[in-house]
Amino acid sequence: MYKILANTVFLGKDIHFMTECHSTNDLAMEKIKRKEVSEGSIVITQSQTKGRGQRGSQWWTEPGKNLTFSLILRPVFLKPHKQFELSKIVCLALWETLSALDSQIKIKWPNDLFHQSQGKICGVLIENIINQQSVEFSIMGIGLNVNQLDFPFPGVSSLKKISGEEIDLNHLLSELVSKIEKWYLLLKRGDYKFIHGQYLGQLLYFQEWASYNDGETFEGKIIGVNEEGKIIVEKRTGEQVAYGIKEVKLLA
Repeated sequence: MYKILANTVFLGKDIHFMTECHSTNDLAMEKIKRKEVSEGSIVITQSQTKGRGQRGSQWWTEPGKNLTFSLILRPVFLKPHKQFELSKIVCLALWETLSALDSQIKIKWPNDLFHQSQGKICGVLIENIINQQSVEFSIMGIGLNVNQLDFPFPGVSSLKKISGEEIDLNHLLSELVSKIEKWYLLLKRGDYKFIHGQYLGQLLYFQEWASYNDGETFEGKIIGVNEEGKIIVEKRTGEQVAYGIKEVKLLA
């Protein structure tokens, strides 16, 4: 179903397509262990039966309607403490691809894509194999709601719900992977400051007051993201707190 990508230098030249699988990230990990893949390989499926999000949350997708795939990278140039840079570049690639369709699409920390009036349209789960010196492998799992219209829970949308138009999955995959390659090469070149600035610039509610809950509801604004990937939130009291994944929830 999916063709080898012609508009990239090295990503998407090796595509492993499965009609159905439990999780493309799990399958990619198995293929890495069996040495069946290399940098740029893509594991993709029409139907993912046990898709996962951050901290074990589930990702449900209607077969044949969306993009559910994992991209394998070998960022051996990246030190372990810099691994959140991978989240930044994949989010920026997604934002650059999708914002061309609708300007209300933003990055929602840490690595979701969110339409400001319709809700979440994409989730990313990155799993890395690291040693003391570097990131040996990175599996970038992407679940992008494209042509699905019905969802079992609120606050979720798709590109078709937003635009009203059917979108070609092959073309969208090609555009997206091309953008990932662009941002990955910038990362490889060491353009950390530029990448960080762009990530903050497209981050939902950056430098804007919003409601959060960390066990108690409060008003705060995101003023930064540290090297570990934690958001720095300033409260109305002036207190600044660094939060990791699942330690704080955006209410509105």
